[in-house]
Amino acid sequence: MDLRAEIRQFIAENFLLTSGPIDLTDGDSLTSLGILDSTGALELVAHLEARYGITVLDDELHPDNLDSVDRIAAFVAHKRV
Repeated sequence: MDLRAEIRQFIAENFLLTSGPIDLTDGDSLTSLGILDSTGALELVAHLEARYGITVLDDELHPDNLDSVDRIAAFVAHKRV
């Protein structure tokens, strides 16, 4: 499974409260859609750190890095280099 698919699956399993199919594109804003709030962001960061062996610094906790599947995947890829 590729990075975006893994992130999408984590979001679907942990933040989408629906049993139906998800209609979320990789570029959709997770905060604007009400999927990710500040508490959810901390849960997401804990997952990213544990799953991908990265450390997310306090000043990296912002929408530029965490507001969409695309942004999260790019952030993780950058941190893993």
